[in-house]
Amino acid sequence: MPPSDPQEAAPSTLDEPLLFERICLPRVWGGRALEETPGIVLDIEGPVGETWELSDRPDHRSLVKNGLHAGRSLHKLLGEHREDLLGTTPATEDDRFPLLVKYLSADKPLSVQVHPDDRTAKRLHGGDCGKDEAWYILAAQPDSLIYLGLRPEVDATTFAALAQGEGLVEALQAWPVCAGQVVNVPAGTPHALGEGIILAEVQQSSDLTYRLYDWGRMGLDGKPRETHVEEALLAIDYETPVLGPLDPEFTDHESGRYALNLIANSSFALSLLELTGGIDADTEGCALIYIVVEGAARLESSTRLSSWELVTGDTWLLPAALGAHRLEATKERAKLIVVTTRK
Repeated sequence: MPPSDPQEAAPSTLDEPLLFERICLPRVWGGRALEETPGIVLDIEGPVGETWELSDRPDHRSLVKNGLHAGRSLHKLLGEHREDLLGTTPATEDDRFPLLVKYLSADKPLSVQVHPDDRTAKRLHGGDCGKDEAWYILAAQPDSLIYLGLRPEVDATTFAALAQGEGLVEALQAWPVCAGQVVNVPAGTPHALGEGIILAEVQQSSDLTYRLYDWGRMGLDGKPRETHVEEALLAIDYETPVLGPLDPEFTDHESGRYALNLIANSSFALSLLELTGGIDADTEGCALIYIVVEGAARLESSTRLSSWELVTGDTWLLPAALGAHRLEATKERAKLIVVTTRK
């Protein structure tokens, strides 16, 4: 049975998959669309823009929902079972789980913004890390756009001259998107999410956002939201070419198909797995994340006589110590985002 009080002594090992309580966050650009896609429960009223499915941020720490460790925070588990949880995965410099997983729903456009890389974050903010992120598009209206990267002819001087107003939007590359695409958003890339898009996001565990432009709207408090133009101009990468949305290229196997390492950076690698049967897998000594975006699957441990049901909308964290396991589609198919933490 789970501990009745999260402060009770923890079990001596951590070798079972972890599902967390969902954290719903109100946003001025949000709505209720996440109740339809991916079909999750929102436990607050009003416009919800984000749900944090896995987080070790000091302001929003995920609590385990299932099993022997129910009620304990991810941060507490890291302290109590570091080797079991992380294996060879490094924690952040301030000793937190290194990744954050969320769902986003944009009923209205998000602000034009940029996130710093690790070096710029450390220079400007001390302890926090930078923010590489990746998106998997769950749904998009036919005319939906993302803004990602500067147009090729726009240099630092040109952009700085535009950075104080709506003209900066014209300096960004606009890309149509559709469900099933993957988008890489490296730190230093100016970007904005257009209206009518729902996505799953994997990112470094940072909440550093430098807002450039917010479409002239008011925040939920009725006041203009703060911009951070000076910091943003310091954080932008003006040299690295930007890739637009990616259409995954799948490789067939007897139990479905997969697309490996669609996005890979110094913090994580993102792959897609479509199951029509069962496959054997392994954590390979590091923390592993499964995000179920379609269908359902059963996870069976190779070392314990236990199984877990993974359903659409779930985000499961597999501790490194779980090791070998089997995934079996329990509906016609299951589609998962597989996130491998970097060793």
